[in-house]
Amino acid sequence: MLRIAILAVRVLLSAWLVLWVAEGLLGVDQRNSLLPFRGDDPTIPAVLIGVAWGVLGTFGSAFSGIRRRPPQPGDEVAIGRIVEVQRTGLRVNEIPQYDVFVRVSPPHAGEFVARLRTLVRPEDQAILRIGRSIPVSYAPGRHDDVSLADTGDPAVRKALLDWRIAKGLIDPRLVPARTTGVTAPADVVAVRPTGRRREGQSELALTVLVSPEGQTAWQAETTVFVYPEAVGQLQVGSPVWAMYRPEDPRRVAVTLHKEEAA
Repeated sequence: MLRIAILAVRVLLSAWLVLWVAEGLLGVDQRNSLLPFRGDDPTIPAVLIGVAWGVLGTFGSAFSGIRRRPPQPGDEVAIGRIVEVQRTGLRVNEIPQYDVFVRVSPPHAGEFVARLRTLVRPEDQAILRIGRSIPVSYAPGRHDDVSLADTGDPAVRKALLDWRIAKGLIDPRLVPARTTGVTAPADVVAVRPTGRRREGQSELALTVLVSPEGQTAWQAETTVFVYPEAVGQLQVGSPVWAMYRPEDPRRVAVTLHKEEAA
């Protein structure tokens, strides 16, 4: 709607400028001009209208090329894997725009391919790698376009945790520790791939040394699914975070970044 209004105003301004030029070229009597806002000096309104025409043109182009749908109540969150990347040809403040096509895997439904239209700075274009996984949000029942989910939003983090649980990426026995446990620093003591893969992630069997502040450290066995690019962060000696229930401290869920229970 806003884009249509901008276009309509810009058409009216264009018509004003065309008539102003035509009157000047054809020698029309300026006192009987068909144009409003002429005033004593017709150059001043022409300049002002020309500037407005240019500003609206720039804003209209940017608006038509950038989809900025703020998060809405009821939005669904899932993980999408990039399958194709295309330049749209639009640049805003010298930042190119891309159409990123992602295969989205909802928690309890079949996959679908959607488009994510976004501006990406040159230094960030490495994130557009085919096969990379990104969190996305979308309106229920509308699967043509998605938005990049803000992982800084607690609601989004909760939705992504629910997605991992629904996809079996967290051992059901570890769900209480992951959702209602306490968090403590830990270190990887041993790591072994299990050969299992889900949602593009590989499962690792870990032995970790949990070291809560002010308590005696202990070892625990656990498993974790990670993307291939994160495997290097789970080598022997790597620092991680362990989540556990105080009444069952040897049942540990591991995260790479500190997170509070959901």
